[in-house]
Amino acid sequence: MSAGRDFRTAELVLGAGARLAAEAARFAGLGWMRGTSGNLSEVVSREPLRLAVTASGLDKGELTAADVSVVGPSGETVPVEGVEPRRPSAEAGLHARVAALTGAGAVVHVHTVNAVVAGHHWPAGVPLRDIEMLKGIGRLAHDDEVVVPVIANSQDMAELGDRFEEAHDAAVPAVIVARHGLYAWGRDLTHARHVTECVEWLLAYAVAVR
Repeated sequence: MSAGRDFRTAELVLGAGARLAAEAARFAGLGWMRGTSGNLSEVVSREPLRLAVTASGLDKGELTAADVSVVGPSGETVPVEGVEPRRPSAEAGLHARVAALTGAGAVVHVHTVNAVVAGHHWPAGVPLRDIEMLKGIGRLAHDDEVVVPVIANSQDMAELGDRFEEAHDAAVPAVIVARHGLYAWGRDLTHARHVTECVEWLLAYAVAVR
């Protein structure tokens, strides 16, 4: 978003919606957003914090630019003139907490089997070391101890957000929600996708060699 541009414009929100729809289709094609599961967000304003979040209850492989909602810091819907209201995911509040704490420009939430299995095997955090793919999340390929945090699930987004903040490691751009899925983030939507892909690969490796 260019400096001084008003986030409350349909053009800005629908532009974010188009990018989110494209990325959702990509993840759905990988089988990471089955049914209507998962959600993506992009920050459209930092002050005040506003995120465009994919709408709830829709097939993530078939979203349009209009299938998006704008939310505030607690996941509350913020009306935008010229954009038809959509119901945001119940998890929008956690997206906002992640963006606020990490400074991320985009957040990805997918339901991958590897994330759930890894969270089951390593409930205190998934340890990773000496793997080339670690460079994909900004860490070293050798002699670098990396632990992907795992937090207990909750249907209360405020409680889940508190658990995330307690477990958050600023050097690890992802967290596993036990028996649920993976959250990952990046400076923008493309970077968040790359981080998600790399973390998923690392979790698949960890599960395969345990």
